[in-house]
Amino acid sequence: MLTRPTSKTVLLAAAGLVFLVVAGVLLPSGLELRVTPVKGGQALLVIPLHVGERFTIRYYHSVENAPIWEAHSVDKEGRIYIEEERYLKFGAGMGHMPGFGHMVHRAPYEVIENMHMPTGDFILRIGSPGVDHTIIWRGCERNLSAMAPHVAVKFHARSVSLLYRLWRDIYPHPATPGAGS
Repeated sequence: MLTRPTSKTVLLAAAGLVFLVVAGVLLPSGLELRVTPVKGGQALLVIPLHVGERFTIRYYHSVENAPIWEAHSVDKEGRIYIEEERYLKFGAGMGHMPGFGHMVHRAPYEVIENMHMPTGDFILRIGSPGVDHTIIWRGCERNLSAMAPHVAVKFHARSVSLLYRLWRDIYPHPATPGAGS
């Protein structure tokens, strides 16, 4: 025979549910990187990140027409750092910056590794197709030059709550690589 829950049981269950929702909103659970047009509009790219996880920007140097890879990470507060640059040949604007990382040769590339240079939020003017500004993350690639050539975009990372992360695990943002596939 089923018994009706007492008012104390209902109150405890409601308090537990409220606690779980509040904890889900307040507890941090990773990061989200957004790439959005500076002049407004929908995000071109939204990627969930773990603290310290890397994403890479690959493009072709405008003078040398040689590929360049820039690996970035994000700390728990959402600050962006450049961690490594890799390129085939030295070009304008490339090279070691004293105090940040050290140069090594990983055939056939020159690499500045262990940079951990803070950039914070930054703005990138996306190049035309051929420059192919491409974001690489968890094996997915998103070519920003094909999506929005010549558009200035802002890279911004932020901490997200547990509840938000769980929601996005179920319903990924449409601008997340691999969403809907």
